[in-house]
Amino acid sequence: MAKPVVLIAEELSPATVGALGPDFDVRQVDGTDRVALLSALPGAKALLVRSATMVDKEAIAAGSDLVVIARAGVGLDNVDIKAATAAGIMVVNAPTSIVISAAELAIGHLLSLARFIPDANASTKAGQWKRSKFTGVEFFDKTVGIVGLGRIGALVAERLSGFGVNLIAYDPFVAPARAQQLGVQMVKLDVLMESSDFITIHIPKTPETTGLIGAAQFAKAKPTLRIVNASRGGIIDEAALFDALSSQQIAAAGLDVFVNEPPTDSPLLALDNIQLTPHLGASTDEAQEKAGVSVAKSVRLALDGELVPDAVNVAGGAIDETVRPGLPLMEKLGQVFAGLASNAIAAIDVEVRGEIAQFDVSVLKLAALKGIFSAISSEHVSYVNAPLLAEQRGVAVRLVTETVSDEHRNLLTIRGTLVDGSQISVAGTLTGQRQAQKIVSINEFDVEVPMAQHLIVMVYTDRPGIVAVYGREFGAANVNIAGMQIARQQRGGNALSILTVDSRVDDAVLAKVASEIDASVMKAIEVLEL
Repeated sequence: MAKPVVLIAEELSPATVGALGPDFDVRQVDGTDRVALLSALPGAKALLVRSATMVDKEAIAAGSDLVVIARAGVGLDNVDIKAATAAGIMVVNAPTSIVISAAELAIGHLLSLARFIPDANASTKAGQWKRSKFTGVEFFDKTVGIVGLGRIGALVAERLSGFGVNLIAYDPFVAPARAQQLGVQMVKLDVLMESSDFITIHIPKTPETTGLIGAAQFAKAKPTLRIVNASRGGIIDEAALFDALSSQQIAAAGLDVFVNEPPTDSPLLALDNIQLTPHLGASTDEAQEKAGVSVAKSVRLALDGELVPDAVNVAGGAIDETVRPGLPLMEKLGQVFAGLASNAIAAIDVEVRGEIAQFDVSVLKLAALKGIFSAISSEHVSYVNAPLLAEQRGVAVRLVTETVSDEHRNLLTIRGTLVDGSQISVAGTLTGQRQAQKIVSINEFDVEVPMAQHLIVMVYTDRPGIVAVYGREFGAANVNIAGMQIARQQRGGNALSILTVDSRVDDAVLAKVASEIDASVMKAIEVLEL
């Protein structure tokens, strides 16, 4: 029997080929040669690429036998994931391969800012000897603020602890106990901006974190602040950063990531007190080798029909067909759960009730964790690292199954306790032949709302006129309400309104509505396809 063909379209390490093993017909092609790539794809079961090969609709159509496309790295900008999913092709990457390299680059930027290393190097090579011009500062006894204490932020904290610095961090989704293990004091963002001599950023780019550090935050900073962003472009407002650096409001900055890459027209390029690198977070020999070996292992799993934890579009593998439709619903419920959380999570129960519970539903627990931590973590979250992220944050996780469900054929629930003792829950089900995804309960309020990308959840005292008030305010803000349901547990008690809207709602609008109706809870939640 012929061996399955694995097509490698870019140069990968010998260790990558070794990890594939002898069971495959490994072939090479230059992925940047379009004609050669399209000619080589027919008959291939797996395609391995880095960043230079464009795997678009045309390439996917040519690879009609493909089972898996593997990117030996983190980003997937060069792979059309929607087209691959529509063709039933699994897409995998290597999300954990770069964490050490990214952490070390951030520290390199911090040290270079402290000691003017790039500028001193350029000056010396130009034949100058200006020692006094490059008088720097020590790390010792300084306060370093870490924005985002996920896996990369935690690695940065562990490595910086040896410098004798005072470590503080802002991350509303990390339990204080986890921070204490790392020797880090958790603070609010304003306190971090006011107290830090150095800041390093390690959070994902989301609508909530875009522009997280802007003019208002720089106004609180010390004039000696040195700030580094090696995470995602746009978390620092680049216009505000330019103003802060130009006016000497802060001392210096280091960027490895930008809103537009390359940043050819950015005014930041003209400043003397900023150091820039071309998105080098993953650019080490070790990270590249780890990425290649990781995706080679995923390819083996995919072609063997096993569960592929790092699949970004489908779970893949040996999951019962009855269970599989619950995966995307559970991931979305996880995002809603994270959106409802107003504090760090202490414990999570993933409950599966109904006919589905007679099968192996352990993957649904992974899906719930993937959804939760994708919404709050600074790193790529997969089925394989989601439990690790929970463990790192000190979150206790249980899977509860019961074959009886009173009101629904199958009911999926995520129930959790936050570190302040409060509890939250969200439940959903699949209905009809199309397996439509619905939210059927939030915090014990019974609702029935189709899952949507943009949700608004409000809790307030039940009384007449509330719908008119928030309907007027949202209308004035040009927010179109696509669907709405109100639930209450008793007359005159707390009521919950859940709205589906057509677009993201500005924070100022939400704050105004919350004030108008005296809401005890006002949450805007964005639910994405993971």
